[in-house]
Amino acid sequence: MKALILVISSILISWSSSQAQTIFITDSSHVSFFSATPVEDIDAVNYASTSLLNVGKKEVAFRVPISGFQFEKPLMQEHFNENYLETGKYPTASFKGKLSDSLDLAKDTTYNVTATGMLTIHGVDRAQTFSGVIVTKDGKATLKSEFKVKLTDHKIKVPKVVFANIAEEIEVKVFFQYKPYEKK
Repeated sequence: MKALILVISSILISWSSSQAQTIFITDSSHVSFFSATPVEDIDAVNYASTSLLNVGKKEVAFRVPISGFQFEKPLMQEHFNENYLETGKYPTASFKGKLSDSLDLAKDTTYNVTATGMLTIHGVDRAQTFSGVIVTKDGKATLKSEFKVKLTDHKIKVPKVVFANIAEEIEVKVFFQYKPYEKK
């Protein structure tokens, strides 16, 4: 009987530790966007985003605090937060999706992946599929992706007076560095 309990306990401990290694959380992040028009280029960066990569369930999710975007010009940042993205009402943007392929992050390798899921910006959900690259090395992983977001898809209105200054489609780049999640 003691032997059976010992075997079951070691299986559960082994299963529990392998499950923990299938979940990775953000170690650092870099999310940026760029709007190019003949009148003006606008770019901003955000280092306060979080992400979760669940290899076992083939899921990826990220959350971006909109007010965390930093602009070169303070007035741009103010207009972005108050007039366009309305961060008082819609403080975050997020994505939650399923990865197309299984990953083995125990190996040092590079994966070209796609994730299909729901992108939420300005309170508007939109089904999206994004491509990206996941690189694993020494038990850590990074995810890089570039995609475009149409302002009209998320009901972001730009006043006519500055319409020529802001692109209708914004280029977004995300970079997340992950570490294994450890329960505390």
